[in-house]
Amino acid sequence: MKKVLLLLLSVSFGLFSCKHDPIDGSTVLDNDLNSLLRSTSPTGSADYYVLPESTDLSNIPQDPKNPLTWQKVELGKMLFFETGIGVDAKFSSGTQTYSCGTCHIASAGFLPRMPQGIADGGIGFGVEGEGRQMSPAYDQYDLDVQGARPLSVLNVAYVTNTFWNGQFGGNNVNEGTEHLWDADPILEVNKLGYFGIESQNIEGLGVHRMLVNDEIADTLGYKPYFDRAFPDFDEAERYSNVTAALAISAYLRTLTATKAPFQKYLKGNYEAMTDQQKRGAMLFFGEARCYYCHKSPALQSNEFHAMGVKGMYQRDGALATDKADVRNLGRGGFTQDIADYYKFQVPQLYNLKNAGFYFHGSSKTDLREVVKYKSAAEPENPDVPVSQISHRFTRLDLTEQEIDDLTEFLKNGLYDPDLDRYVPPFILSGNCYPNNDPMSKVHLGCN
Repeated sequence: MKKVLLLLLSVSFGLFSCKHDPIDGSTVLDNDLNSLLRSTSPTGSADYYVLPESTDLSNIPQDPKNPLTWQKVELGKMLFFETGIGVDAKFSSGTQTYSCGTCHIASAGFLPRMPQGIADGGIGFGVEGEGRQMSPAYDQYDLDVQGARPLSVLNVAYVTNTFWNGQFGGNNVNEGTEHLWDADPILEVNKLGYFGIESQNIEGLGVHRMLVNDEIADTLGYKPYFDRAFPDFDEAERYSNVTAALAISAYLRTLTATKAPFQKYLKGNYEAMTDQQKRGAMLFFGEARCYYCHKSPALQSNEFHAMGVKGMYQRDGALATDKADVRNLGRGGFTQDIADYYKFQVPQLYNLKNAGFYFHGSSKTDLREVVKYKSAAEPENPDVPVSQISHRFTRLDLTEQEIDDLTEFLKNGLYDPDLDRYVPPFILSGNCYPNNDPMSKVHLGCN
């Protein structure tokens, strides 16, 4: 009897140990999570979710018409933050006061820290961009401000067609939409044959009132950088918004959140995530079914879904937008297909911790609110017909603990704490950056 009792105790203790003591660096929770990751991965391996290092240019998704080189990345890194190319401001007071980095702040996950990003016509910065406001010299319709929240450019290499409606890029989901490109001058850029991020940036530099030409490149000191990055371009075409956009796009493709705990976990460091984050990941790739839509290594997809969230026009204090803004229609605003109305591209999920605002209309201000909204699956926007709501937006009935666990995974498990490594140590103009208006200079300590 004693032998039987000792054997039972030994087995019980062994089972208990498996749940709490590392076995080859892992626990039962780790084993379950890794099994789940393999089952959801299209390759059958958890390695599918590993993001390439920013230095691993050969493994970063890229446009074959704009192959990645270090010369392009170096140039693009400075141009992205270069306030000196903001020379087409609406008013002289705005000249050379803004950059791409004005609305894509590295420490905030390359997002604005306000509901809307304000480039030309904005003043101030604060600590992480939360102090940005409209200049008294501008009317709201003079501002360079959009009717939808800017998307993060972090992990953008996995986005084939950019914008909430995916309108940029002649590839992938936009194949077959060629007949639409003549209807809007902005979309003629798709005829050049570049992928989404390249196409958007070529058009975007002009839209956002920036200019690069031979004189500006020479004055600011960038001509040698363009020469090294684009030796195959004739000199007459080498210093332009097109080449500047290609360099910026090359830089953006290297922005990968490889220092996030989940990325470290995928590489075998099972202590990189807490048990709560692991439970959240189990929900993400399991019962909560988040991976149905957030399926790429960047946890995004080039799909479009309607979840009935409110648009920017429904926020108090929203600038230069209203109910008639075509951006409210999402994919349908581009395709003009009623079936696509109110459907928006699935965004990436890394570094949302400090974003402050969520969804295309900035209708949520806390990640836990986002998780609760998706769990309840109750559309909040009365302007969106129920018939348009995605079939994947279904009630989850997560418990409060499960909501906490999933939120913790999204908030901290996917948080890379060192995105400032992607900010250049200087820009050639010598201006303050990412903003160069008098108030921002004070806030940034570079006046």
